[in-house]
Amino acid sequence: MDVLFGKIGHLFKKSDASNEQKRRKLYNNIKFDENPEFTWTLVGELGDGSFSKVYKAEHRPTGRLAAAKICELKSDEELQDLNVEIDILSSCRHPNIVELLEAYYYDSKLWMLIEFCEGGAVDSIMNELEKPLTEPQIRYICHEICKGLEFLHKNRVIHRDLKAGNVLLTLGGQVKIADFGVSAKNKHTLQKRDSFIGTPYWMAPETIQCETVRDNPYDYKADIWSLGITLIEFAQRDPPHHDMSPVRVLLKIQKGEPPKLDFPSRWSKQFSDFLSICLQKDPTKRPTAGALLEHPFISQATDVRPVRELILEFKADIVEEVEEEGSEKGSEKGSERGHSSPATSSAPSPVASTGRKKYPAPQPPATSLSNNQHQQNQQQQHQQQQQQQQQQ
Repeated sequence: MDVLFGKIGHLFKKSDASNEQKRRKLYNNIKFDENPEFTWTLVGELGDGSFSKVYKAEHRPTGRLAAAKICELKSDEELQDLNVEIDILSSCRHPNIVELLEAYYYDSKLWMLIEFCEGGAVDSIMNELEKPLTEPQIRYICHEICKGLEFLHKNRVIHRDLKAGNVLLTLGGQVKIADFGVSAKNKHTLQKRDSFIGTPYWMAPETIQCETVRDNPYDYKADIWSLGITLIEFAQRDPPHHDMSPVRVLLKIQKGEPPKLDFPSRWSKQFSDFLSICLQKDPTKRPTAGALLEHPFISQATDVRPVRELILEFKADIVEEVEEEGSEKGSEKGSERGHSSPATSSAPSPVASTGRKKYPAPQPPATSLSNNQHQQNQQQQHQQQQQQQQQQ
């Protein structure tokens, strides 16, 4: 009997080892059973999503910074879904695509360490500065996006979620396509997809139709439509129809005319022409990313200086806001000290924050109250002296 149980146990161990080998082969770009915190230190939080949190992380041996995307997983199916993004980033090394540094699966959590782009996402920059991009900035960023898309499409990858929020900038002005969470990698170049995936306002008509019309798949040209919408977002801070509900937008994209710039006279004819060919409703009429690189709007867009100036302005704005917050906190502390001992307070004039400018705050009438009290005391003393004289 012991021999029988021993053989059964050996079979189970062999089966477990075989499953582990299959798992490691399937997830060959993920490190298992290795605690990432031995190698990376989390130094701050960058963002919080529905399924993950993103932290700023520092590589202990080298000091290199990264964005650590940490997802708590409940099933192997979730790991399989996220592994698509990991495999795409591992196989697509390009200057205009964010680099995956490492990936770990430990304690039911998936860690993705992605290169840190300190310039931030383009939508965040526009929101912080409260203005859209200039045409020279749009030209350069568009040129770099097209180089990234050309590489992705040649490697049979459809991004499927291109928008300003997924375009990152480095401090040096490099442009990086990010967030491949809903991307797809085809087995061959001519393969098409039939999944209803993306963000509604940037979604191509054929991507929407694949949900309602059978045998109507889409291909890489869906990214070209999203590029056109993203350029309008760069120029106007918002995508077309942003004031509509997502459901209405899906209908509008399918039934309506292709969107255009709100004020085309403010922009070059080359820009409007570039948008018109990206936003052809028939995907077969849209050019490839490689062909777009030859378009006059971006063919000579190699000057990175406008984008570097944008990043400097963005960073200066953040520093100013931090200084304003510090001034406000200092004012609050000063007023607290003033209430506790008004006679001895010698704090400098506080600064009030109004928008992005600084104005001296009005001083409270602290001395007028003490003068009134002094006058009342003198009147009371005079009345007391008169009463004493009358009694005498």
